[in-house]
Amino acid sequence: MHKCSKTNPKKYLICICQTTSESEFSKTLVPSIKSHYKTPTTILSNHTSISLSLSLSLCISLLCFLTLFQLYSNPFFLPKERHKKKKPNTMSETNPNQSNMILTNPLIPKPKKNQTFSFYHHLTHTFKEMNSISKIAFPMILTCLLLYCRSMISMLFLGHLNDLALAGGSLAIGFANITGYSILSGLAVGMEPICGQAFGAKKFTLLGLCLQRTILLLLLVSIPISFSWLYMKKMLLFFNQDEEIATMAQTYILYSIPDLIAQSFIHPLRIYLRTQSITLPLTLCATFSILLHIPINYFLVIYLNLGIKGVALSGVWTNFNLVASLIFYIYYSGTHKKTWAGFSLESFREWLPLLNLAIPSCVSVCLEWWWYEFMTIFCGYLSNPRSSVASMGVLIQITSLMYIFPYSLSNSVSTRVGNMIGAQKPSKAKLSAISGLSFSFICGVFAFIFTLCVRNMWASMFTKDKEIIALTSMVLPIIGLCELGNCPQTTGCGVLRGTARPKVGANINLGCFYLVGMPVSVWLAFYGGYDFQGLWLGLLAAQGSCALTMLIVLYKTDWKFEALRARKLTGSEKENENKEIDEEKLHISENNENSLPFFDVFDDSDEDDEEERLCLV
Repeated sequence: MHKCSKTNPKKYLICICQTTSESEFSKTLVPSIKSHYKTPTTILSNHTSISLSLSLSLCISLLCFLTLFQLYSNPFFLPKERHKKKKPNTMSETNPNQSNMILTNPLIPKPKKNQTFSFYHHLTHTFKEMNSISKIAFPMILTCLLLYCRSMISMLFLGHLNDLALAGGSLAIGFANITGYSILSGLAVGMEPICGQAFGAKKFTLLGLCLQRTILLLLLVSIPISFSWLYMKKMLLFFNQDEEIATMAQTYILYSIPDLIAQSFIHPLRIYLRTQSITLPLTLCATFSILLHIPINYFLVIYLNLGIKGVALSGVWTNFNLVASLIFYIYYSGTHKKTWAGFSLESFREWLPLLNLAIPSCVSVCLEWWWYEFMTIFCGYLSNPRSSVASMGVLIQITSLMYIFPYSLSNSVSTRVGNMIGAQKPSKAKLSAISGLSFSFICGVFAFIFTLCVRNMWASMFTKDKEIIALTSMVLPIIGLCELGNCPQTTGCGVLRGTARPKVGANINLGCFYLVGMPVSVWLAFYGGYDFQGLWLGLLAAQGSCALTMLIVLYKTDWKFEALRARKLTGSEKENENKEIDEEKLHISENNENSLPFFDVFDDSDEDDEEERLCLV
């Protein structure tokens, strides 16, 4: 047993992160782990599990597509006629010729050309919407992968210095994520439904005003965050952290304070462009900044010999390069002409709608970010804390990598839903939500396959410790199952953002992660005998309940009501004061009109689809 565990348990959590010989742990703990953790995945061979996962993915994908298209091709979902149907004449009112025609006509008449309900018509609509979503999502995936590579480059340069710099930098990055970056990212999400719906409603000047308000909000919030970073060392020492590591972490985070200013511009600018379906320039700008990130690190860290200060400053420099490139594109591409009316005093007023969306969005994002930090803390109290903490770090890397795909899909679906809701096209917003959820199930299946394929090799990329490799390979299939729920849940959050309902998402995350997942994790890990595996089984319970709750909420969504809410959010109702809106429509659910309202995708009155609906009617 480690000598620090008897004298000071809190220092033991720091000592376990230091390197130890492989033989000491492999001889004693690897056999116990193999005998203690017995899961079905360890019994199956690699080829058997991979073949089963492939067959499962094909069945689920085929089932999703067949269900989706069968619902679209069902005549039950034909558009409703605008005019009231005339009551059929009774037999007493008809003449004998008409009665004879009724008797001689077949029970199932042949459809006319204009009444033919084509399966390919719905197939075309679906693939058009999926194409629109993919055009937004794929550039975002590339952008997120580039930003992921940037963080990996910074970690490599920290590891190049020494172990103390790596430990201090990692601790500072974790502290910055919890107290700073997660808050700024969550608050910026509040502008997404406003900009998305305003763009759909062609309220282009509202995008510029919302951009200004969000930047000002993030800059104001950065002030107290920077003060908390100034006193980070005292807070770490209060929790009995190692003084040398705390000092190194304080140095890193002090030179990262200017990054708060850069982040206050990056998040709003990215959302400002994405809500206009402009994502490829984001990828190009991110590529430009990442290409400069490596020489900047080399210049500051190695050439100027600034050490950990250089790594922090290089991250700040790279982010400011990204801000400059985004502003350069917005100005010279002419994107700002419709949306930017110059700096206005109006940006200092009417913050309440933004705050009503920004605060719940921030809570939702932070609750999900902080979950993994709590899990890391719990790992320090398990039976084998050293390997558990190390394995948790390795597993967080793969979860961060896989999260890029549902995160990008969620943002693209949020953009499409917001644009359609703002344009008063609720049926197309439904179609966007359905298409996005179909994508998310397929994405979850592929993530599950990926975890099964790499479970025996992923940990080997980071360490040679057999114990850490055994723990990681044991938990990776559970993470794959978590992704089956995480992908629909994340995409569902995007639909809620597009309809300006972040409070619902925050309540779901709070209830499922901290009222369901956290108790299950603690009980299984410390009382149920599952140890490290129990923490991730708790996450599986949280993701499953979260996905189920999200689907129920989306199923019960009144899309016409959300379209009417969008008028108020974007200010469109002020221009339509002469058009009386029946207040009863705000409270009547679509369930009274359609037993499956979520799949009624051809009932709007859009002018651009007039010919198609006439053909269907």
